[in-house]
Amino acid sequence: MKQKVLRKQENSKLCIVCGMKNDLGLKCSFYELENNELVAIFTPKEEHQSYPGRLHGGIASAVLDETIGRAMLINDKDSWGVTVELSLKYHKPIPLDEELRVVGRITSDRRRIFEGSGEILLGNGDVAVSAYGKYLKMPIGKISDSSEEDLEWKVLEFEEDPKEIDL
Repeated sequence: MKQKVLRKQENSKLCIVCGMKNDLGLKCSFYELENNELVAIFTPKEEHQSYPGRLHGGIASAVLDETIGRAMLINDKDSWGVTVELSLKYHKPIPLDEELRVVGRITSDRRRIFEGSGEILLGNGDVAVSAYGKYLKMPIGKISDSSEEDLEWKVLEFEEDPKEIDL
C-alpha cells in the first residue's frame, strides 16, 4: 500500500547510518509517512557485508536501531532516543546492491521511555529482519556537545526523493 511522504528527516556528516560524508556509511535517507511510520531507504554495498553478497547482521541491527529511534522525531522534535534495549529476529538473508526499505514506528510513548518496532523489507516486500527497541528520551544537548553545524545536521533534498513509498 502506498503511503504519502510528509517530510524528509535530517542527515548528519559522519554517522555510520545517515552520515553523508562517511565513506563507509549507509547514507540512509529517512522519510516520515502519513501513517506515522518512518522509512529509511538505502542500498548496502560490498563494504557492509559479512558473508559474500550478504549484509552483516550488525549493520542490519544499526539501521533498525536508528530507524526505530528516529521515529520518535515524527511527533516530538526535541526527544532523541538513547537505546536501552534492542532485540532482533533474522528471517532472511539481506542481499547487497539492492535498494532496501526499513520501517520504524513507535508502539509506546511514556514520559521518559518510548518503545518501537521495525522491519527491514526486501525488494519483494518480504521481511528480512524484525526488531523491537526500548529507548530513553533525551535532548540532544545531553547526548552530544556537538552543534548542529558541527554535525552538518540538515535535510538534503534530492530529485529522486520519493513522494510516496510502497509498503
